[in-house]
Amino acid sequence: MEGSNTIFSDKPVTISYDGTWYGLLTAVFDAYARKWQISGFSVAGRESQSDFFAETITVTTDDEKAQRVWLGLQKKVPKENCIQLYRCYLSEIPGIELSIFSCIKFYFSGFESPHLAYGNADVLKVNQTSKMVYREKHRMEAFVRFQRTSDDLYYAGIEPDFNVIPLLTKHFEERYADQNWLIYDIRRKYGIYYDQEKVEEITLNFSDDTRSGTAVKEVFHDSETLYQELWKDYFKHVNIPSRRNIKLHLQHVPKRYWKHLIEKK
Repeated sequence: MEGSNTIFSDKPVTISYDGTWYGLLTAVFDAYARKWQISGFSVAGRESQSDFFAETITVTTDDEKAQRVWLGLQKKVPKENCIQLYRCYLSEIPGIELSIFSCIKFYFSGFESPHLAYGNADVLKVNQTSKMVYREKHRMEAFVRFQRTSDDLYYAGIEPDFNVIPLLTKHFEERYADQNWLIYDIRRKYGIYYDQEKVEEITLNFSDDTRSGTAVKEVFHDSETLYQELWKDYFKHVNIPSRRNIKLHLQHVPKRYWKHLIEKK
């Protein structure tokens, strides 16, 4: 029954939530407290495959419930393992919510050192998925290329495999504290903006005119072209053809990132 407010259910349940981390933790709280037989999760407003025989119950995000789950987890496992769960959520892998829920249930089961029980399929999956997201975070930190705009904003567009924008804030805030910058996830249509005081999430609406090549050139600072040419020239001269190892290079800089790297244009 879509959108049901049922509290208890003997049937398999698909939980519908708002897609946020706190929304997922709220869903975990309700499912655990009410002993629902969880068959899956879905995000409200998005198409998803769900169990035909399951009842869909919509959960409303409750910050207090979410905090209780989060604080409770930190009493059961090291903080790093709690963060692993958050990274898994950011992976956006279909069905990952069920693995997160099952892993949290196991953490609360009373098993000794549950975060080290890699024989448990969900603990292992959370660990492996977290590592993939963490690697993508590091790649973004290395591959972000800022371009200076005419109003002295440093802009970088990225298209990561996973939703790593929330993990980039600390790195760039510490290293680029003296300039205004914007890192924008083109695929997910949101980003983080820093005004030399604080970082906040923003969304942008690009018009067709803004996307055109002429308009884009008008956006950037007059010196930007020079800096880009200097950057490309630097990479050209440090490159030693006799030591070139394309296979190794592709392992460190996969082709999917090239279109956002100035030195590859």
